[in-house]
Formats: sequence, C-alpha cells, structure tokens
Amino acid sequence: MYIDSHCHINFPDLAARLPEIFRNMAENQVSHALCVSVDMPDFPQVLDLAEKYPNVYASVGVHPDYEDTPEPSVESLLALSRHPRIVAIGETGLDYFRLQGDLEWQRERFRVHIRASRASGKPLIIHTRAASADTIRIMQEEGAGTDAGGVGGVMHCFTESLEVAEAAMAMGFYISFSGIVTFKSAKDLQAVARAVPLERILIETDSPYLAPVPFRGRTNEPAYVKHVAEFLAQLKSLPLAQVAQQTTDNFFKLFNIVR
Repeated sequence: MYIDSHCHINFPDLAARLPEIFRNMAENQVSHALCVSVDMPDFPQVLDLAEKYPNVYASVGVHPDYEDTPEPSVESLLALSRHPRIVAIGETGLDYFRLQGDLEWQRERFRVHIRASRASGKPLIIHTRAASADTIRIMQEEGAGTDAGGVGGVMHCFTESLEVAEAAMAMGFYISFSGIVTFKSAKDLQAVARAVPLERILIETDSPYLAPVPFRGRTNEPAYVKHVAEFLAQLKSLPLAQVAQQTTDNFFKLFNIVR
C-alpha cells in the first residue's frame, strides 16, 4: 500500500470529483492521504474531508505564499490542532520565489507555526523555496527539531540540495519527494533522493499540482503517488514493496497515527 503524505483534495479541481478520486486511490493501492491546509478561510473544507473519510487526515496552517489572508496565532493553531483528525501543523515555511520586498511577515508566520508545533506536540509540514538558508536557521532558532525538544516534521515537496536535506534530517525531519523527482530535468534532485536513507523518506503528490511522469502536465491526484514510489524504487535499486512499506511506516510514525 502507498500513502499520499501531502495533497490538496479540497481544491476545486479535485473536490468536484471526489468519488472518482477515492476510487482511483483504491485501484492504485493508495490507502490514505493527508489533506494539507493552506489558509484559515478554507480550513473548514480540509477538516470536513478528514471528518467524512476515515482514510483522510488533515493539517492546520497557512502557506507562506498567502499574503493577504488572516494571520494565525499560536493560540488559534493550538486550539484547532486538538481535533483528533488534525495530525500536523502547516503547511508553513518560507518562499522567496513568488513574493518580493520585505518578507519579515513570512518569517514571523513561520515562527508562529513552529511554536504551535512545539505546544501541540504535532509535527510540522514545511515548504521552502529559494529560502533554504533562512528556513533552516529559523527551524534551529525556534527549536523545531527533535534534537532541540521539538516535534520534527517533514520537508515537503523537497527540491533543495543534499546539504539542506542533511541539515533537516539532523533535526529529526523527514524528506518528502513529489512527482518532480520523476522529471527528466531533475537530475540534481534524483541524486539527493539516492542519498537520503529510505527510513527518512515520505512520498507525496502535492496534487492537483506536479503530476509525475507519465502524467506530467495533467491534473495530479493522490492515486499517482504510486508512480513516485516506483521511480524511487528504480532510482535506489530497491524492491518496490520495500519502498511502499517503509514510506507507509514512516508516515504513521511521523504523524503518530495508531494503525
């Protein structure tokens, strides 16, 4: 079985065809999915999916790309995270690729999420793009890692260097690979994936974005996470069953879910 550790099935492209989405998951042996929050106004949709479907979990948080949106507080994140279907804080982090100017508000939002993670005991889902140095620095300063009494978490949709992966893993974080790793142009990322131990890897779709080969260019969905696993198995010269089992075990361990 496979688990999609990061998707957005509440987004319109997927929410409009949920019966098909779940049917495709079952046909491709994708047993569970984590639907990840990106802002507070849409959080009720995310939670509703996790309440309705026993194989869907949810997170609570505000994505760094969302500038004009209600800011979460430690207290509000902590209160919402107490729901039994909420297994993580995020997605959160830093993104200097899409936004320009003074981004101190983004860094402060990230700190709020880390503090909520520490207070709630629930792991972080971290997004970083063109901001790896500041991301790692703030994680260290705020004690996000298990090495500093934090909960750890996952670096989602990882596209950074091996040095960044190693810094995150040293803090107890997992590294999650999306369909990007299957792209022919992703040679550097594939080298990172070879080097990261399977015991520290999760797989994801980040759907509806970033569909893996052979579906690149189409709307992504959780069923396609199987192709990420297949690619990683070939890349690391490992049996597919081993990759499926280990990434599944990693998911349940990280998010402290009892099977």
